[in-house]
Amino acid sequence: MESSGREHPLVLRVMRLTKPSIVSSFPILFEDHDLTSKPLGYCLEDLPSFGTGELLVLPQSFGNIFLGETFVSYLSVNNESGNDVETVSLKADLQTGSQRITLTNTAPVTVLQHNNSLDEVVSHEVKEVGPHILVCVVSYKRPDGDIKSFRKFFKFQVLKPLEVKTKFYNIKCDEVYLETQIQNIMQSPICMEKVNLDPSPLYTVKALNIVSDNQSVFGSQSYMKPSEVWQYLYWLKLKPENKMQAFTDAASAIGKLDIVWKSSLGERGRLQTSQLQRAVMNQRDIRLEVESAPNTHQINESFYLKCKITNYSERAKQLMVHYENQTDILWQGVSGYKLDPLRSKDSLQLNMSLIPISPGLQTISGLRIVDTELSRTYEYDDIHQILVLSC
Repeated sequence: MESSGREHPLVLRVMRLTKPSIVSSFPILFEDHDLTSKPLGYCLEDLPSFGTGELLVLPQSFGNIFLGETFVSYLSVNNESGNDVETVSLKADLQTGSQRITLTNTAPVTVLQHNNSLDEVVSHEVKEVGPHILVCVVSYKRPDGDIKSFRKFFKFQVLKPLEVKTKFYNIKCDEVYLETQIQNIMQSPICMEKVNLDPSPLYTVKALNIVSDNQSVFGSQSYMKPSEVWQYLYWLKLKPENKMQAFTDAASAIGKLDIVWKSSLGERGRLQTSQLQRAVMNQRDIRLEVESAPNTHQINESFYLKCKITNYSERAKQLMVHYENQTDILWQGVSGYKLDPLRSKDSLQLNMSLIPISPGLQTISGLRIVDTELSRTYEYDDIHQILVLSC
């Protein structure tokens, strides 16, 4: 782009620095009786080769840029007046929808000689979508000592490159799965370099997108086609020291997604989401967690179920345990026995014996814990599933 005014001795040229785009063309075939029936581009001894494959095309304007990419522009102030110009300076700002960012503000050049130029390369990682305006201001001193200036505006659009959707699955009060769907809404394929979840300080995270031999679930393919959707899964768990915050607002913030990609010619883009929020599970005064239990077991042979009971209320509890046989896994032992007093935010271990009487996939249900002071009963069904094997 070139911009100048006749009343000014200087000319401002602005060019966006970007890699060319790839344009594909289709081969054209001739009839048999024509020069050749082979595709154009096939080199014969008496026929020069025609370029009909993929071509690199330089941008003709500022064009569009995608969120997360880096905007780079070359600014040049040229003296084409035929005389020297004194005290020449250049300032460039980037105006977005919410702020104005200074990209460069050069110190004044004492003398800019004829046919010389003042050059600057500016760059900025764009973090907002919508229209952006590059505002360039050129100042100089006239021979009579007056300070003159002129400004030019160059507008371009910042578009959204990816569509990111998230969904949460609360497993326990301190565990949650995050499913992420990422869609390429650009017109060209991209190379997905990294998709990480940076957890909040309360959580640890494990990515479930790797199969054996550290191979991605997407295989060796790293290119995402236009409109293609990839799914990622993460498992998050509250750190042990933060478990008591499971029902507070602090546990709702789980972290941010950090996505890095490259275009077909290696231009890097990066997108970081805002803080992801999950719905906190409703608090229950008494929580039951299975610590150990077999996944498979022989029929008519007893096994132990080891659980932990936690008092999340603000006062001590006096609890009683009851068993109700509801499935083909039967409770063994005395029902209706009292536990030791359980203080607020404290836990105790509970070991229970059970025996399966039918083969197949069976569910442990029917555990009842009673708060004797409030006469409140907490019901725990579908505690655990076991595959019962026949003899």
